[in-house]
Amino acid sequence: MSQSPLYHLKEIAGILRSEHGCAWDKAQTSGTLKSYLIEEAYEVYQAIERGDIDNLKEELGDLLYQVYAHAQIASEQDLFDIDDIANSIIQKLIRRHPHVFGNETANDKYEVINRWEKIKKMEKNNGQSLLDGVPYHLPALLKAYRVQQKVTRVGFDWEKLHDIIAKLNEEVNEFAVELQKNKENKEALKDEIGDIFFTIVNIARHLEINPEEALQHTIAKFTKRFHYIEQRLNEMNKDITQTPLTDLDNLWEESKQK
Repeated sequence: MSQSPLYHLKEIAGILRSEHGCAWDKAQTSGTLKSYLIEEAYEVYQAIERGDIDNLKEELGDLLYQVYAHAQIASEQDLFDIDDIANSIIQKLIRRHPHVFGNETANDKYEVINRWEKIKKMEKNNGQSLLDGVPYHLPALLKAYRVQQKVTRVGFDWEKLHDIIAKLNEEVNEFAVELQKNKENKEALKDEIGDIFFTIVNIARHLEINPEEALQHTIAKFTKRFHYIEQRLNEMNKDITQTPLTDLDNLWEESKQK
């Protein structure tokens, strides 16, 4: 019987950190690898956004190896190994899907999510906050989205979308008042801008739109249009720093038609 690729990957992770392995791999710890883990996850995200299946397969492989590398480091310290990781997630998935692996039923995804949170709360019934499960280092928009998702599952939420839009108008007005009062008070302005962002995330969540993805899409759109401006100016042998803003605006409008 041929060896499982997953088992082979486990062997490779061990060989790389062995006495005659790779000097770089042997020097790593879970702490030094954590930034690579985030980087690999974002590269997977990018491959999905681009719809590049071959690249997605490659990037998922890179991300998978990160799991094996962390498992190898832990196993060397007799903490846990890759099988312990797999068994842990298997048990969790079975435990949190009683409507699939048990006798319970769920009518829609919202019921599934609510049950998941209730089971999770019972598992961690040690005085933890509902929000303790939100990773501290998530990007701010995504973190706001996850925080709001958590609290809405216990009924702490806006009932109607137009009420949130009214709240957004209120927050923008408060920012305008603060700006008029003292534009040098950066802390107060930062606070008001944060309130605006948080309210916009609430609007996105009610529309089932991930705000992080929405902003990434807008950034990509802006970048593409700005590249067009640079290309057109290059064709005309013009320096962007010496080009009047009106001309740049005209090129921007032109880029939107392309």
